[in-house]
Amino acid sequence: MSRISKIEIGRFDYAVAGEFKFFKPGHDGKLSRPSVLVRLTDENGIEGWGQAVPVPSWTYETVESTLTTLELYLAEVVLGRDPADFEGLHEAMNTAIRPAFSVGQPLCKAALDLACHDLVGKQRGMPAWQLFEPASKAREDILLSWTVASPKMETVESQLAEGRERGYRNFNIKVGAPQSADYDIELAKKVRAFAPEGFLWADANTGYTREEALAIAPRLRDVGVDVLESPMPPTQIRGYQALKKQGALPVLMDEGIVGPEVAEEFTALDMHDGIAMKPARNAGLWPSVQIVSALQQRGLTVLGSGLTDPDYSLAGAMHLFAWAGIDKPCALNGPQFLADSLFGDAISPQADLLPMPTAPGLGYTPDERAAACVRTVASLG
Repeated sequence: MSRISKIEIGRFDYAVAGEFKFFKPGHDGKLSRPSVLVRLTDENGIEGWGQAVPVPSWTYETVESTLTTLELYLAEVVLGRDPADFEGLHEAMNTAIRPAFSVGQPLCKAALDLACHDLVGKQRGMPAWQLFEPASKAREDILLSWTVASPKMETVESQLAEGRERGYRNFNIKVGAPQSADYDIELAKKVRAFAPEGFLWADANTGYTREEALAIAPRLRDVGVDVLESPMPPTQIRGYQALKKQGALPVLMDEGIVGPEVAEEFTALDMHDGIAMKPARNAGLWPSVQIVSALQQRGLTVLGSGLTDPDYSLAGAMHLFAWAGIDKPCALNGPQFLADSLFGDAISPQADLLPMPTAPGLGYTPDERAAACVRTVASLG
């Protein structure tokens, strides 16, 4: 065992390409996708990288809270640990930052989880997915879905055209507030007509009330939508139960699924037909593997999704989805909406397929900007 001997953290923001309603200009007026990088170094000098991807419009975590939590609360319980003890890592983190109903600071904890998987994979000379149990043959590439998200139909048309030009065959749409129900139906009709054979996935990001969700689900089905994701806030337990009982569309949960215990409880309450998995939100890969395994054992749907993930967060999702054998298109839209990468062109889709890396760990090496933005917050030396 070679212990974690140094922990470094730093903020890195990515330029955004095009329009995406969830990203707002910062204090400097520039549109960016913020992230927090983590670098762990073991006693033999091997490095593991991870990344947190907070966006307050999706989660209560911010870049500032992620940085202070890592430096002031989690670094001290991770330093000196065996990075391969993933269960112990999460027990330690959840002792330092206690869960309430859900995991506390899950996006923050995901950064350390990813860094440990990257580090251990490099220590053992194997891709990160081979560390998951049970280890199985992973997919060689990830099929991607193109995101269509705008309250303006002219922008929708340009997004569809761009997706087709890049070789995408499947589409996911953002529905719910601030759009009207009629707009959402027109949006779904337009995308289905554009890609009549594609997989069409509607994500409301919890934007409907119970009454709105029950009213629109049959209408979305009738215009060709295949699944409905996150129609309501996860606290609307009776609403989810009613929507699943209605049966107009398969109901997938996302927001609110941040740990295996929560996923198990919502499954037992018969609230969903499956989950759109986001390891960036689920405190990393170790908890996500448990959630996926439980869903697959029950015959429930597992789709792959993300938080417009850059670089290491995107790589972590790729390893999970490839290991899980997901054959439906994954809504990983980092390559669509981000105009920069610390990996250069190494993580670029080929049409709508994202090739899996074969190098050890998460499979990628960042350019010099990554090392330049991090600083040491804990060290054994």
